[in-house]
Amino acid sequence: MALHNDLTWAEGVTRVPYWLYNDDNVAKREQAAIFEGPVWNFLCLEAEVPNPGDYATTFVGEAPVIVARDLDSNIRAFENRCAHRGALLCFKSHGNAKQISCIYHNWTYDLKGNLTGVTFQKGIKGKGGMPPEFDRGEHGLRPLHVGNIGGILFGTFSDKAPALEAYLGPEIVGRIKRVMRRPVKVLGYFDQALPNNWKIYMENVKDPYHASLLHTFFTTFRINRLSQPGGIIIDGTHTGHHVSYSMIEHGANKMSASEYDKTELRARKENYRLADPSVLDGIDEFGDGITLQILSVFPNFILQQIQNALAVRKVLPQGLEKSNLVWTHFGFVDDDEKMTQTRIKQSNLVGPAGFISMEDGVVGGFVQRTVPGAGGRMEVVEMGGHGMASQDTRATEAPLRGYWKMYRELMAI
Repeated sequence: MALHNDLTWAEGVTRVPYWLYNDDNVAKREQAAIFEGPVWNFLCLEAEVPNPGDYATTFVGEAPVIVARDLDSNIRAFENRCAHRGALLCFKSHGNAKQISCIYHNWTYDLKGNLTGVTFQKGIKGKGGMPPEFDRGEHGLRPLHVGNIGGILFGTFSDKAPALEAYLGPEIVGRIKRVMRRPVKVLGYFDQALPNNWKIYMENVKDPYHASLLHTFFTTFRINRLSQPGGIIIDGTHTGHHVSYSMIEHGANKMSASEYDKTELRARKENYRLADPSVLDGIDEFGDGITLQILSVFPNFILQQIQNALAVRKVLPQGLEKSNLVWTHFGFVDDDEKMTQTRIKQSNLVGPAGFISMEDGVVGGFVQRTVPGAGGRMEVVEMGGHGMASQDTRATEAPLRGYWKMYRELMAI
């Protein structure tokens, strides 16, 4: 089915059309078919709404959403849009309230999303007001179903979405629980404007072999390279999710500095040193030697472990050529002060100006700038062949092919 000036998408997922990144019809369909379709969207961490009355605001695609712990201590999620005239209800990212009031006409809602009050519902002095048949029970805020995996809250507008664990699949659930093994505490947030379509950032996340090519910090300090033990995991049921992981190599498998230099990557050959090398001092807190794990859930969620820097990310569309990337850094409630400081220090590796990830914030813009002139041309996504299965190498684009397979199925194109 064509969505852009009668251009079609050829069969398969080793070719991806550039018009996906700048077509209004595509964006409109994404909101309905993906974000409000039978998928589970990341909402926030449960730790962000710990007490009755706590709420956090977010988006599902472009739909504003409130996540609240109601006064009975149950987690709820509903659209952040007044049922009366569509005004935004909550403006702050986080807060605590006994009820939600619309600033426009003072319609009020409880933390379950029920409409509880309409100012002047019976008019004034017998005049005006809502008609007698008006039923507040019919005008609550549009709800989402909420699921919880290891303290990560997901939501869906769709009654057709599978159960959350079935949607994720056992491989992804296991890798989430590997990290989310104890109650967490939020350490801070980054909020980053990206000059590109949201899908370009997700492609970057699901591209496991760009890291040692794009990120000169990795190559300069020799802390991540494709020769390290590692691989990618793709769930066989929903190929749009993936895990990429790597470990520090030891002994006979370790590549020497001279061998690494022969690869002629964009590493600086000068003898650079960090003013504070302790930023790279990691602790194997999970006991499996994995120093980097990037996990993604379709459509736009990322769980990150880079050494001891733990974070969740979500990338949100803001029109065709812009998106917003929100990072939530966290640790565990029982972390001692030393571990908390280690996590905070290592957070300098990522984020908008992170030693590692600052390039990710601009490279998507380099792609977006070429899109208007690309016409019907397509990306080539063939690294590692044509499949989308788990494998013990990161020199592959299998996660991208799995992502686009799921995307095509939901978008029916």
